[in-house]
Amino acid sequence: MNIEMDKSENQELIELIELVSRLKKENEQLIIRVNELEEKLNIQQNSLLNNNTNSKLKESVLQKTITFDKALPTETPIYKDLTLAEYMLYGRQLILPDLGKSGQLKLKNTSILIVGAGGLGSPAAIYLAAAGVGKLGIVDYDKVEKSNLHRQIIHNETREGISKAQSAKMTIEGLNSLCNCVAYEILLDSLSALEIVQQYDIVVDATDNVATRYLLNDACVISGKPLVSGSALRMDGQLTVYNYKGGPCYRCLFPKPPPPESVLNCADGGILGVVTGVIGCLQALQAIKIATENDESPNNLLIFSATSYPLFRSIKLRSKKKDCVICGDHPSITKLQDYVQFCGSGALDKSPSVKELGREDRIEPKVYHSLRNETPHVLIDVRETVQYDICSLPSSINIPLKDLTKRIEDVKKLLETPNTSVYVICRLGNDSQHAVNILKNYLKGEVKDIIGGLYKWSLEVDQEFPIY
Repeated sequence: MNIEMDKSENQELIELIELVSRLKKENEQLIIRVNELEEKLNIQQNSLLNNNTNSKLKESVLQKTITFDKALPTETPIYKDLTLAEYMLYGRQLILPDLGKSGQLKLKNTSILIVGAGGLGSPAAIYLAAAGVGKLGIVDYDKVEKSNLHRQIIHNETREGISKAQSAKMTIEGLNSLCNCVAYEILLDSLSALEIVQQYDIVVDATDNVATRYLLNDACVISGKPLVSGSALRMDGQLTVYNYKGGPCYRCLFPKPPPPESVLNCADGGILGVVTGVIGCLQALQAIKIATENDESPNNLLIFSATSYPLFRSIKLRSKKKDCVICGDHPSITKLQDYVQFCGSGALDKSPSVKELGREDRIEPKVYHSLRNETPHVLIDVRETVQYDICSLPSSINIPLKDLTKRIEDVKKLLETPNTSVYVICRLGNDSQHAVNILKNYLKGEVKDIIGGLYKWSLEVDQEFPIY
């Protein structure tokens, strides 16, 4: 009798394992199919937007794009108690005097929008979801790339090539199924921002471009939402809360955007992954403090430097400006504008191409490759030494752009004759153009930059050359 029961139980176990396995495979196939359909939808929508000039139709299409992930509820329910599962899940923070059950309920009834699922947005989203925020929106138009993974910890290698917003949602739902996570696979702009921002209580700016910062600032001021803003570059980062408790907005501190060419990003300047982790975690902490009404001194700029001691400095910010164009007493900006035009660049301009030289002063990598062993010349690499040490072309001479003017005599000594040709290379073909303009003031011979730099060299000439 016992043997028969054991056989029956084993059979049920085997059937259960097979069912789980089959459902997992079906789920994977559904995810692949959803990604394919979303890609097709994006292509068709982009085609429609490009071919149709009717602004109302464009806005309608964008609104549908915003909400295809999940139907947005017209009314958010107010929760008055925690479930047994929530008591268990959040028990270690429920016992904190600064939080308690009332604070946990506030988190449960709070909705937070994170714009950017990158280095800052990844840790912010993970910790906000883990803390018990009721609704979490994640906006990102980009796809997961291998170069993201050293800092964007919400993604992994298996998700390379899929939407960052969807990847982040998958991680959040795997971490805390009680969190209602909404993914927005769009490029936020003046047509879509207000509709999304107005559905959330707090906005976290985890973006990496100036245009989106102004866009989010203005959308938050118009909607009356606090904006938790973070930034990180190289070994440094900072954190500020805008439009909160009488504090300034972003425009109060920065009325005009900087010139696009002066803005350094992570792709050009580099970033230590843990620095974005520090700032992203602090953004999550700040959002939690706002949600639980536990923030006594919000109007400060927190500066972090991994190479300084102490690591943190805090600077008190002034109150909002009475004459600010959007949050002042008599605002002149009452609706969202074209922020790409205002700033001179947008979210898609990660490393904008410089166009300083005419065609006659430039050379394609393939053309240079064909003459480099045949024609006497000097090849100058104007990247910083730390980048030159990563990889370089044989026989190139490293003179960083910032040192070029004071090392002109060194360049002249490298020339066989005063008319020897000089070619200049850098990482992307931008700094090399600046260098050519400098060298042409001092040299008699031909001076040209190599178009697209080492990046294009790797794509077109030597596929074994590292891309970083």
